[in-house]
Amino acid sequence: MRRTALAALCIAAAATVGLTGCQPGQDNADNTSAAGTSAGSSKPAQKKEPFAGLTGGEIADRATKATTGASALRMKGEIPDDESKATITLDVALNRKGECAGTIGMGGKGKADLIKTGDTVYMKFDEAFLREQSEGESKSDTEAAVAMLAGKWTKTKATGDDAKEFADFCDLDTVLAGAEDTDSDASRGKTATVDGAPAIVLHEKDGKERYTLYVATEGKPYLLRIDSTAGADQGSVVFSDFDEPVPAQKPTGEILDLDALGG
Repeated sequence: MRRTALAALCIAAAATVGLTGCQPGQDNADNTSAAGTSAGSSKPAQKKEPFAGLTGGEIADRATKATTGASALRMKGEIPDDESKATITLDVALNRKGECAGTIGMGGKGKADLIKTGDTVYMKFDEAFLREQSEGESKSDTEAAVAMLAGKWTKTKATGDDAKEFADFCDLDTVLAGAEDTDSDASRGKTATVDGAPAIVLHEKDGKERYTLYVATEGKPYLLRIDSTAGADQGSVVFSDFDEPVPAQKPTGEILDLDALGG
């Protein structure tokens, strides 16, 4: 699995790096009327227009600044992986200390639990994941790997070759690297909600690539969701739990030391 494939959707659209076009759409968000009327007036109460007076690009830049300034966040979604041609499913919380906790799956064939704390990466693979990752190996090697690893917590140093890509993905600074400097040409769309949170919809394009961004309209203007709707890397990622603690504790019980096995 390549971190760049994970980052392609999470960073390129979030930071609008390299996105210079502007998809056709409304330049101003729609005003939404409140259900009732204000006291003493026959006129319907109007909700305040989110980001009044700002262009879509200015909103996108604010969202990038807020999101890249978070000390921690959670990423959940599905993203195509260029190397395996499969779809990566992920639900991972990570922070700037290099800690993370969550699950990663590949192509709908099993999943792996992932925790990184300190300089150690802990992983627990289910049988389906191990069999998928063992494709091309001999039957005996595959069965041995399943018997030894399936359903068991393992640990390895974060600097090791097998763990480094996961360790890099667990570091929010690495994931958001290069996302600070932006100059977006996003166009404004309508308002929407993401998991109950109010948001404004923005549209970006870059050649054949098309992105829909959802930016929070209450509190800090965090990026709440990215949809890649056209082009090579179609997928969707939802961001949440900004600045929340990451539950990255060492697993309890028996842990298989892969570095010791490697000798």
